[in-house]
Amino acid sequence: MEILGGPLFAIAGAGESHGPGVTTIVMGCPPGVRLERAEVQRYLDRRRPGSNKHGTPRNEADRVIFTAGIFNHEDQEALLAGPKVKVQEDELHWETSTYQDGFTTGEPIAAIVLSTTSKSQHYEQFAGERGEVRPGHTDLVKHKKSLGFVDYRGGGRSSYRSAISDVVGGSVARIALKQYFGTLFVSNIIQVGSLKTESRLADIFSTAQTDETRANDVLTRLESNTIYSLDADFAYEAGELIKETRKQGDSLGARVEVMALNVPALIGDPMYQSLKLKLMGTLGGLNAVTACEIGVGADAASKMGSENNDPIRSSGYQSNHHGGMIGGITTGMPLLATLTFKPTSTINKPQQSVRKDLSEVEHELKKGRHDPCVGVRASVALESRMAIEILNAVLMHQAMRIDKSQFKLF
Repeated sequence: MEILGGPLFAIAGAGESHGPGVTTIVMGCPPGVRLERAEVQRYLDRRRPGSNKHGTPRNEADRVIFTAGIFNHEDQEALLAGPKVKVQEDELHWETSTYQDGFTTGEPIAAIVLSTTSKSQHYEQFAGERGEVRPGHTDLVKHKKSLGFVDYRGGGRSSYRSAISDVVGGSVARIALKQYFGTLFVSNIIQVGSLKTESRLADIFSTAQTDETRANDVLTRLESNTIYSLDADFAYEAGELIKETRKQGDSLGARVEVMALNVPALIGDPMYQSLKLKLMGTLGGLNAVTACEIGVGADAASKMGSENNDPIRSSGYQSNHHGGMIGGITTGMPLLATLTFKPTSTINKPQQSVRKDLSEVEHELKKGRHDPCVGVRASVALESRMAIEILNAVLMHQAMRIDKSQFKLF
């Protein structure tokens, strides 16, 4: 069973790369959170294929449709102002309204994003027992695991398209966290291939509380560059490298840092519900991620304890080597993780491989569309996954505090 987050706030997703669409169910959102479709759409637009010239050539509209879990008793017209959904079968057709603007009810929230530009014929070379296997991809393991019934088109369920559910569910979580605590999320691409930048989020956000105006200024700076990075020069050079790599038929890896600001302190637990455990699993489990570091990460190995420990005064922590968590519990400092992405597995260069019946083959991609550097579009999915785990941890923390006044009916 695929559930992201949980046990109190979680999402379930369904849908393949070249299927009719991706369905998302968001479970456990508290009632009363103001949810506007346009705000969720804004985050989906960052993930959308075709939104960045350095990503996949596939271009999808990826408009989200909400069908459950939202209500607005004060303004039914605003509630039902979402896109019309039309279905036709032979001579019969019917349509219904969807939700645009309302409040969460505490019931499961349902969302659908349709796929309209899939080109399934591009993937015929991967069909059946004689289908070829792309090195580095899930073709072989998914074929065997599914007893041969897997959807081989694109990446099937293993495609980055599945991250639509991450972004929809994460958008609900980040909207709720912003309303409750003023929590905000930012990310920054710090490496593409061998190119690196020294511009870091930790140099800008180094205190427990961050003004939203300041955060918005940084977001504007990130969004104005050719890729989602603080360093404009690095972003340009990385874009040129990605462009040249695409021409060569190859791909690149990347490193991305993601940070939560204005994080509530004391959420998470020290052992089996450790927020560190949950975050490292959730962030590290995103497609193509090969490493997850918290705070200073691997650099901690070269530090002395006297260097790595963060000084504490009555006003709080004076530095943030710990990345916002100690013992799996938040300190209120910015929560920081850095993720490493492998180069995209699907490339155009000839490679040694096998068919699904294990006969050897010199594999060369005939057709297809892919990201030469998946890290270019991954940052919003990382922010979303972090938001999901933080909201779940908030609810877990709240569940340990009993208020008898909340248990009265009359």
